[in-house]
Amino acid sequence: MAVEQPMQTAAGGPGDQTRIHNIGYRNYDGPRLGRAYATRSLYSQSLRGAYGLGRSIKSKVLPMLLFVVMCVPAAIMVAVAVATKAKDLPVDYTRYAIIMQAVISLYVASQAPQSVSRDLRFKTVPLYFSRPIEIADYVRAKYAALASALFVLTAAPLIVLYVGALLAKLDFADQTKGFAQGLVSVALLSLLFAGIGLVIASVTPRRGFGIAAVIAVMTISYGAVSTLQAIADTQNSSGAIPWIGLFSPVTLVDGVQSAFLGASSAFPGEVGPSHGQGVVYVLVVLGLIAACYGLLMRRYRKVGL
Repeated sequence: MAVEQPMQTAAGGPGDQTRIHNIGYRNYDGPRLGRAYATRSLYSQSLRGAYGLGRSIKSKVLPMLLFVVMCVPAAIMVAVAVATKAKDLPVDYTRYAIIMQAVISLYVASQAPQSVSRDLRFKTVPLYFSRPIEIADYVRAKYAALASALFVLTAAPLIVLYVGALLAKLDFADQTKGFAQGLVSVALLSLLFAGIGLVIASVTPRRGFGIAAVIAVMTISYGAVSTLQAIADTQNSSGAIPWIGLFSPVTLVDGVQSAFLGASSAFPGEVGPSHGQGVVYVLVVLGLIAACYGLLMRRYRKVGL
């Protein structure tokens, strides 16, 4: 609070209006919640922002639309299964995310730049690091928030399928097992896609460039791998098909779930990786996740200087 005090001088005449203005700030005497609270707050705000919550209506349109697009096919499948009294769902839980991978990639492309590009563009990242939060906290919070948002996006239709399967009175044990396998699959997909999306988006402060780059990496890699696998299948080189699948995020997740989660493979001829090859798939996926985290740490060390 500013305090205004008159100043008496030796020559203090009636016209002397000299003043001293004390504009010092009062000390903060409240609780200091510290680094963990700041990290949790950054995580929660980033997660809310991934669906436009707390932001303008315009920011909510695309993520909410993509969420609806992810869930509507599942609801239709459930309705068909209930109406026809089918003995099983049209699509396995582990296959649903692979079928909808274009929608998931579009969501990553739209929300990864929203999560990090604005901080880079408006140079607010050093302000985060001027408080108790550290570089590792910032990276973990952003990574966890986008991965959580992706898990919500990909797990929600599985919940719709599971509830519908129970309403259709399908076998409880089989449906529960498939549902659990599907959740493991989409959790792995969420971690991998979030890491790749954030690494690409953190390279440029321009959101438009980030969106285009993420879409390009996701679609070109999947298109190239699928084409090469199709060529290998026509050339009767089925042994090369699983190894080619190592070079695309979508086919990596497909390979892991077909090797260890009992899923049918989307590879040509359904030639999925063996258990030995599946171990390589798991190591590559975990290595990519760790590499994405490391690249983000290196990137923000430079930005925070």
